[in-house]
Amino acid sequence: MSEIHEQQPITLTIDGKQVTVPKGVTVKQACEFNNIAIPALCYDPELTSLGSCRLCVVEVNGFKNLPASCVTTATEGMVIQTQSQAVVESRKMMLELLLADHPMDCLTCHKNGSCLLQDYAYQYQVKGELFAGNKHRYPIEDDNPFILRDLNKCIDCGKCVRVCSEVQGRHVLDYAYRGYEMKISTAMDYTLANSDCVFCGSCVAVCPTGALVEKNMVGKGRSFEVEKVKTTCPFCGVGCNFDLNVKDGRVIGVTSNPDSVVNGRHLCVKGRFGTDYIYSPERITTPLIKKDGEFVEATWDEALDLVANRLLAIKKESGNDSIGVLSSARCTNEENYLMQKWVRAVIGTNNVDHCART
Repeated sequence: MSEIHEQQPITLTIDGKQVTVPKGVTVKQACEFNNIAIPALCYDPELTSLGSCRLCVVEVNGFKNLPASCVTTATEGMVIQTQSQAVVESRKMMLELLLADHPMDCLTCHKNGSCLLQDYAYQYQVKGELFAGNKHRYPIEDDNPFILRDLNKCIDCGKCVRVCSEVQGRHVLDYAYRGYEMKISTAMDYTLANSDCVFCGSCVAVCPTGALVEKNMVGKGRSFEVEKVKTTCPFCGVGCNFDLNVKDGRVIGVTSNPDSVVNGRHLCVKGRFGTDYIYSPERITTPLIKKDGEFVEATWDEALDLVANRLLAIKKESGNDSIGVLSSARCTNEENYLMQKWVRAVIGTNNVDHCART
């Protein structure tokens, strides 16, 4: 995008208003630069554009057909209409066709309230009643602990295919079969659990419907019921950000945040799905000190005093270099800096190491 903004500007007309945009942008981008919303199900700014969902069509003077705005380059003097009767009717027809083979279980769907297909159906007042015919009855894929996959809700937008290949470089998903039987599949049509999937969940992050959802969050709260608290992942020192989904004061799961500076929407399997330890009965929540050969619960003051006194005693008896300190990749850079500073300035040794060094 930075290269696009450096290009010389062009002038075009959108919905009767003359605007100036950088040369080389698509019609959809030109509209978005001017706060004109264009619906789209297959488009994503991080991925290559396909123009397959046809919801982003616009009317362009001189074009015989309605082009998909996400794959049409804006040119000098172009006259565009985004809300003409032909455009609106085309979008409504595409939504009718999508809903003709889509489960109408919005009341119990986990994505209710955050589903793009639902949003556009509401916006264009499409109820899916125009066409009647066969509907797919794929079994729901729930044989892995992280992702619930319901191909009956898949609209073949291909976002999961592209994010897996273009961003993650895994190439686990692709289109299979032809015609009405076409679907998103793994190699040999295995389930995700039996494929080369590493469960990063990027496919879940880009899916516009309930076809791919976080399994650990299903039934615990929908998007409009949870509070999102942005925080930093504790699993390593990269510093990825995500949103904790909190309902009734309890963390029910994690969703990625596109505004995260380090990682955007992308997380590893631990960062996205590894929150179950928070409420594990095996989790240590208070300091433990050993008394008479057994670990017993203690206050922080008791534990810290014990550690300080033992370190002072060892330093006095055996010298500074008899003490060594290991730090952790799960700490922040600032915490690790303070650790090594404390070891060198207070303990008086350079015996500092880190679990991630090797």
